Amino acid sequence: MLSGVFQKEFLWGGAVAANQLEGAWNEDGKGVSIADVYTAGAVDKFREVTDGVLDGVYYPNHVGIDFYHRYKEDIKLFAEMGFKCFRTSIAWTRIFPQGDELEPNEAGLQFYDDLFDELLKYGIEPVITLSHYEMPYHLVKEYGSWRNRQLVDFYTRYAEAVLKRYKDKVKYWMTFNEMNGIPHMPWVTAGIQIQDGEDKKQVFAQAAHHQFVASAKTVKMAREINPEMKMGCMVIMGYTYPNTCNPLDSIEREAFMDETLMFTDVVVRGYYPKSALLGYEREGINVVMEDGDLEVIKEGTMDYIGFSYYMSFVASSEAGETVSGNGIASVKNPYLKDDVARVGREPLRKLNENDRLIKPLITARGFNINTDNLLLGVGAALHYDNKEDAQSVQLQSLINEKGIKESLAEISKISGDTDVLDKVEKYYDEVKKLIGA
Repeated sequence: MLSGVFQKEFLWGGAVAANQLEGAWNEDGKGVSIADVYTAGAVDKFREVTDGVLDGVYYPNHVGIDFYHRYKEDIKLFAEMGFKCFRTSIAWTRIFPQGDELEPNEAGLQFYDDLFDELLKYGIEPVITLSHYEMPYHLVKEYGSWRNRQLVDFYTRYAEAVLKRYKDKVKYWMTFNEMNGIPHMPWVTAGIQIQDGEDKKQVFAQAAHHQFVASAKTVKMAREINPEMKMGCMVIMGYTYPNTCNPLDSIEREAFMDETLMFTDVVVRGYYPKSALLGYEREGINVVMEDGDLEVIKEGTMDYIGFSYYMSFVASSEAGETVSGNGIASVKNPYLKDDVARVGREPLRKLNENDRLIKPLITARGFNINTDNLLLGVGAALHYDNKEDAQSVQLQSLINEKGIKESLAEISKISGDTDVLDKVEKYYDEVKKLIGA
């Protein structure tokens, strides 16, 4: 992007997950995952976790979009859109149905061989998440999930099997999806339901540590198997504003962002930030660590950061009207009209605060992508990253109100760049083709 054009190596693509689309939940030796016992929900109804798979209950992932049987036609359509990368996950329970077996399920391994071959046939780069909301249900029932240190060994055994199997087919990997979701969505991210008498903060911190260790060990292993592999993390990223200039709101905001960014600090920088350690001490949290854990975390850092960005948040020291998000509720922001307007460029700025932006980024943005939205991003990246924030806000408001075509002349005035009209319009038709607009 620094040269003003997208490089040939730039990866346009899309992202899904095995539990979202594969279906075939009990075929070819696949075991039960935590997604398989998660019911459907609605606007006015939360999803529920059932004690095993129950008759007469609707579990949406049991069918998905039947990708397991129809992936060839789906990938063909994907290729026709011109995409160059496809992020999905491997269903852990297709490879180790219970999670604690010693040998993998060959039928599961073969399915992903066939899937990756089909992607590569069309020149599509697989970007593969090892654990995306679908860990084995058996590990929850028998071991207590990521509370238990044994999960590190079960996970790394699974990771070793697939990393070796697909070492020449998959270059880009992610160890966990949205691992910083543990405090907000403990079931999907870590298979955890807090029991009576448990200190949830203690449980979440210990589970996170076990995932940090498992992730770092996997990164180190991958570099031994194939040094060309690129290992990444995936986090939820939503910029957070203080509700008011009340110092207590600012404190709430900083605490929320520290909790969010602690996960990338550990897996990217290779150590727990002081804010996390002081927070643990203040809360009376004692994270049990084995000898060598911190050294492993230091050595097994990521090559890139993935983040999903669905909305921004508002932090308040007082209760107020809330709005729902992607698993995380927030105080309503009265200055933003709707969920689409809640998305902006803030995550990049926040990740870059205090020199945090030290790795390449890959993102999944959770709103409808259209020509205006994409050109807004192109225009911002090409011309506005070095401008004052007030100009960026003015630019975004202008485009939201009038659309890109009608705004080009006014953008030129805002930026003081008399050539911006020609520069942005130059990419208009090309970008439209890229996104099929």
